[in-house]
Amino acid sequence: MANSAKRILVVGPSWVGDMVMAQSLFMTLKDRNPGATLGVVAPAWSQPILERMPEVDEVLPLAVGHGEFGLASRRELAARLRGRFDRAIVLPRSWKAALVPFMARIPERIGFLGEHRYGLLKERRKLDKQVLDQTVKRFVSLGLPLEETIQGEFEIPTPRLTIDRNNLVNLRLTHALSSRPAIGMMPGAEYGPAKQWPLGYFHALAVRLVKDGFEVRVFGGPKDHAAGDSIVKGLPHAHNLCGKTQLADAVDLLADCRQVVTNDSGLMHVAAAVGVRIHALYGSSSPAYTPPLTDNAVIHYLALSCSPCFKRTCPLGHTNCLNDLGVEQVYRAMSVDSQRANGANVSA
Repeated sequence: MANSAKRILVVGPSWVGDMVMAQSLFMTLKDRNPGATLGVVAPAWSQPILERMPEVDEVLPLAVGHGEFGLASRRELAARLRGRFDRAIVLPRSWKAALVPFMARIPERIGFLGEHRYGLLKERRKLDKQVLDQTVKRFVSLGLPLEETIQGEFEIPTPRLTIDRNNLVNLRLTHALSSRPAIGMMPGAEYGPAKQWPLGYFHALAVRLVKDGFEVRVFGGPKDHAAGDSIVKGLPHAHNLCGKTQLADAVDLLADCRQVVTNDSGLMHVAAAVGVRIHALYGSSSPAYTPPLTDNAVIHYLALSCSPCFKRTCPLGHTNCLNDLGVEQVYRAMSVDSQRANGANVSA
């Protein structure tokens, strides 16, 4: 694959966390192709995240719901893109994801083999899951010549979202946030309950953190609002922001936190990309496969014999991978981090 293309199109993924991880690919493309312009085809919801990535020159929203085929929308977008790009990289492995670059007649079309899309891609790469053992590695590899990816040893740039400080000031006023140092909590996980730490544990942790002088902010979408209410119930200095903020707002509010406690979720990757200290809770998924892309993280993972199962609900019915991950363990790790941040001498 030549690295001379100056107009590059990426068909992006459909999940928040994956879109954040895709920034590692965008960084690689801009580094390998000086002066190139980069457009991203993506669901409309992802535009606020993509606008926080300096590498992205143009966002091309695709008005198709998750799981929807949307042939008319894809055809209309392809017609607008015709003649505008030299190379297309298709991150999803579905047949429909490769349709827009094909219908737009983009000369170079690269992606992994999947769903019999032989005619839709010009360069079809076999996915070796042992070598490319992380989602982010798979994304970045498609921006590199094939020979550089054979061993799976190549640089993975760290995602970094830009922060809007003016928006942060407005958000602090709008939601009556205090001057206390803030802790973020993300109790949701779109994939299912086998990735979700018990809400009672989040609440018990919030009680201790408020007592220690922190403000607690719970982040998530409208579907997480009830969970947020159960976490902040009866607590002063605790705010349920689930469903009350836009995705770009969460970027700024997370950057304003001292630490966050989070399930393996899309917002975990957002938090990683703003540099906040992360305490990541893993149950049915694996920190080896989708780790937070930051050096500023503590992984809480019991690595039981049944883990990771990658199931939405526990096939054994007990979810011990999360139920046995106690509040005390997480609280102690956060307390050590707080003492270090305050300059205390913490012994190992």
